[in-house]
Amino acid sequence: MTTHLHVASAGPSSTIQDRGRVGYQRYGVSVAGAADPLLHAAANALVGNRPDEGAVEFTLAGDSIVVEGGPVRIAVAADVGLTVDGDAVPAWTSLRLTDGQTLRIGALRSGMRGYWAVEGGFALQPVLGSVATHIRSRMGGLDGTALKTGDRLPLQLDQAADQGERRLDPSLLPARGERLRVMLGPQQDYFTQAGIEAFLEEDYTVSHEADRMGCRLDGPAIEHARGFNITSDGIPLGAVQVPGTGRPIVLLADRQTTGGYPKIACVVGPDVAALAQMRPGERLRFTAVDAAEAGRIQARHRETIGGLPALLQSAGGFALYDSGRLLGFNLIGGAVTGWD
Repeated sequence: MTTHLHVASAGPSSTIQDRGRVGYQRYGVSVAGAADPLLHAAANALVGNRPDEGAVEFTLAGDSIVVEGGPVRIAVAADVGLTVDGDAVPAWTSLRLTDGQTLRIGALRSGMRGYWAVEGGFALQPVLGSVATHIRSRMGGLDGTALKTGDRLPLQLDQAADQGERRLDPSLLPARGERLRVMLGPQQDYFTQAGIEAFLEEDYTVSHEADRMGCRLDGPAIEHARGFNITSDGIPLGAVQVPGTGRPIVLLADRQTTGGYPKIACVVGPDVAALAQMRPGERLRFTAVDAAEAGRIQARHRETIGGLPALLQSAGGFALYDSGRLLGFNLIGGAVTGWD
């Protein structure tokens, strides 16, 4: 039979994500994809998947899943507590689970989003080349919605490879701070010099109006110079729109494809993920960089994702072994008689 993962209890907003539907924004199709591509890739690396394989992104708290078939290999990339059948197990470590075992992912201790991946990925039909879930358009994932209690996720592999487990030390990943790097434009001429200075020199706070589509910030109003309406144009990841209120909105993975508010700046890709991990009330500040520096930042980010497999270490005693596997090992190799 096909191996499945049964969702015994779904988190508040868990969706299947990959790199997103790249190349279709011109047709009005939102990109979607992982809000934090680095952690998404880390979860995949731990189970031997390619970086953009579909994985589950959970928000604030994770899911409880029961293995049906298997064995399967799962890893969770997040600052979170985990249990298997009630026993504590580590995050950032691949886990080999057998039929009937239950993995419970608790509440995040830090950050807004975490990821769990399964070896081989999910057996889902891509939509426009992607399994990413975009809830507003009910596209991708499992029926175009967030995971629900009772869902059954089909897997590509019926059995996980019989190999050692791996772990990743999250302290090896690039540190993230409260400063978000931006490139000014494309409509910075729609703002006064005082407005631009406020944007770059004052602190802002993540508001409660934040989701996968965008994040509205509280802080000093940004003064417009030429009104707050433009002819609608494309919305890139990290675009900072400023509506008539003067409160900036940073557009994230599930953003709309076009918009009619002027954009004072665009957050550099890796720092969009840092913002997506900030909770309401956290403070941040913007720092301007030029195109060359933004390109270098993005290149280093790609190198970091590509280098994740090289950071993996043997999990040692963290691996979960069922009795069948233990009986299959030569645990007494090299034994001698008492006469030797």
